[in-house]
Amino acid sequence: MSTAYDLTGAAAGVDAPGVTGDWAAADPYSDALRTGRGPLFLRRADGWLLPLEVERWCTRADPVDLAALDRCEGAVLDVGCGPGRLVAELAARGRTVLGIDVSAAAVAHTLELGGQALRRSVFDLLPGEGRWGTVLLMDGNVGIGGDPLALLRRVVTLLIPGGLLIAETLPVDVDERAEVEVVGLTGARATGRTFRWARLGAPALLRYAALADCRAAGQWTAGGRCFVALRSRSASSSADPPKSTAVISSQWARNPSAERPVADR
Repeated sequence: MSTAYDLTGAAAGVDAPGVTGDWAAADPYSDALRTGRGPLFLRRADGWLLPLEVERWCTRADPVDLAALDRCEGAVLDVGCGPGRLVAELAARGRTVLGIDVSAAAVAHTLELGGQALRRSVFDLLPGEGRWGTVLLMDGNVGIGGDPLALLRRVVTLLIPGGLLIAETLPVDVDERAEVEVVGLTGARATGRTFRWARLGAPALLRYAALADCRAAGQWTAGGRCFVALRSRSASSSADPPKSTAVISSQWARNPSAERPVADR
């Protein structure tokens, strides 16, 4: 059975506490994606810095990425797709895939690679809600919005019943929330454009998954990176099976500029 996903639909928002437009407005992030290199950091108010792996994000999918993508089922939604390496790889495999990101630079880069992407937050109304076979939360994107439980519950609404979430976590047992901003150089002056972010290890993610009607479907580590696979528990006889083929609207492929920026994460 094939499902047509109209990517030119309305962009009405879904309430999400703590989701603002500041990430998309953070110029150092856009600049780094355009050049393909850092340095780039998330910085807390106390000065703590989290390095962001811009160079890895802006290259082709590596063997660790490829192993994770091998697990994908059905149509794939890459949440926080960044410059689009995973979207491009899945598209090259002939998979139905869409990336979403709140950064215009990220969406533009994904389109340049031949992938399909929209500038939207995961908490906005999205194409194919309830019909995605797999949702990806890679490269620390379990932190989006600073509320992991709200994020997981939102992902469940995007997946088909029994659908798959593949999430990348930290290699340590941590569960943190913070107000952060994106900065380039370590000595850069604060912009005041902060947003909520979370840092999670696998144990914390699994705790939230139990509250979000998800069950564990696997854990693995590779190349110093850690991953968790989760499945939504719901079942429905009318749902498409995970291996079904989905077709993205050809209208979107002809006119990718039809989308306008909407609320950011």
